[in-house]
Amino acid sequence: MKKLYIVFFIFLIAFSGKTQVVYEDINNTGIYEFLDELANLRIIEINSVVKPYSREYIARKLREARELTNSPTHKLNLRQKKELMFYLQDYQLEGKKIPFSFDHKLGFIAKNTPSMKVALNPLGFHYKDSLFTFSVRPIIGLSYMFNENGNMYHRYWGGSFFAYIGKNFGMYGSLRDNSESELMSLPEYLTRETGGVYKVNEGGRKGGDFSEARGGITVAWKWGSFGLMKDFFTWGNNYHGANIFSGHAPSFPYIQLHLNPAKWFDFNYIHGWLSCKVIDSTRSYWAGDVYRVVYHNKFIAANMFTVIPWKRLNISFGNSIIYSSDNINPAFLIPFLFFKSVDHSTYFNNDAGSNAQMFFDISSRQINHLNLYVTLFIDEFMLSRVFKKDENNFTSWKFGFRLSDFPIQNLSLTGEYTRTQPLTYKHYISTTTFTSNNFNMGHYMRDNSQEIYVALAWKPIRGLYLNTSYTLAEHGADIEYTSALGADYDKIPFLKDKTWQNYQFEFMARYELMNNAYVWLQYQNTNRKGDVKYGPEIYLGKTNTLIMGINVGF
Repeated sequence: MKKLYIVFFIFLIAFSGKTQVVYEDINNTGIYEFLDELANLRIIEINSVVKPYSREYIARKLREARELTNSPTHKLNLRQKKELMFYLQDYQLEGKKIPFSFDHKLGFIAKNTPSMKVALNPLGFHYKDSLFTFSVRPIIGLSYMFNENGNMYHRYWGGSFFAYIGKNFGMYGSLRDNSESELMSLPEYLTRETGGVYKVNEGGRKGGDFSEARGGITVAWKWGSFGLMKDFFTWGNNYHGANIFSGHAPSFPYIQLHLNPAKWFDFNYIHGWLSCKVIDSTRSYWAGDVYRVVYHNKFIAANMFTVIPWKRLNISFGNSIIYSSDNINPAFLIPFLFFKSVDHSTYFNNDAGSNAQMFFDISSRQINHLNLYVTLFIDEFMLSRVFKKDENNFTSWKFGFRLSDFPIQNLSLTGEYTRTQPLTYKHYISTTTFTSNNFNMGHYMRDNSQEIYVALAWKPIRGLYLNTSYTLAEHGADIEYTSALGADYDKIPFLKDKTWQNYQFEFMARYELMNNAYVWLQYQNTNRKGDVKYGPEIYLGKTNTLIMGINVGF
């Protein structure tokens, strides 16, 4: 760990530039959807394969859109102009302007000065001068749902902050305490809810609590950034669950390097410390009458290269490796390597090696209003299997599109298909599976599954989002990846034995009251068939579910 700190401070000293980086929560869907819409209209250009975006990146894209507001070839409609000004309100702190102004300043709570504000929009305390920028904001929320099977609530509270110091230094953090009356996200569940490490209630109650602490410290320069983070992230273009890194697992610590030295090239790298959940019996011990459990170490290294040969055509490719050892492998700290080759040049036996993956992603916004994308996750691949009907490669494919503001303004149509072959994301060595805290880090449906998702969304006025969607999700038998499978491990038929199906029609209305504050109402008509272990009891069978909620802060 000391070596990592040394590397971090070398970056801090070596580079200079007028850039600072803190990251916007990927759950703040309003701003991400708006940037996606602007990109589909070819008003801005974004690389949407890796999220979250930094606040500085978002602010820069919003300012680019504002400059084109009155352009005859890039006109925004009235709702989009209001949306743009609404979000620019929050990202003033990423600009050079001092003093800054916020709507609904609460001067009677704290003294308002040109550099200090207590405001309702965005809610919180904000400070900015030539050296230091600081913002602290509350987090509070409640969702309640009920159907034929009963009712359930999820409540949470906490706070978040971010800060910039000087020209290059950034930091951010958040703490959220969660309580659920029924556990909604366990490793075996086929749900899109983010995983939590629960402290289960006693006394026969079904619910539990979990705490979520995230944050990061970064140094940035004109063409890149380096940071130590513990956060959620996603890799792979998607509108209904990524199939490379989905952000489904609980957050884990990682170092991140981002480089953007040219308009046509973008690079991302992480090295993370995963939660293994496999007991290391040689290091576990008795402390008096208590057995102290120690788990095996588990690490991940991953990179993603993006090249842009033509405007709005992003071609991304990369690889990752999950390894378990007593120490960090320094070769996996070299960001640009092909990690599988490194592993093979170190170990002569697969049983002693690690678990490697490759991935590809293509996103095209070259047709106005349209985003076309395809993502491929490769766990194991042999060319000879492609031509044999009874053999499978371990892959996950995602094909999708979104058509925005055509032929009707403020309307969008989304379609997405995901197909994941048996044994993808799995490994026969338990310490190198594609999981953290036993949650799959890839697509939420895991292996031997497919999903069809279609959605029609309408934004009639600023802040109001209406979405109607249909989802068909199917999951086959869970196959344990062990040596007992023998030579036939690649001959398992796709979805031969369906163990779970979900047919769901959903309508959602969401309104963003002020920056980072939402209220929403959802109706779900759901028919879930199959093994009850794949989801919470409240969703068993045919249900008509009503969900309502409010959220302030991330």
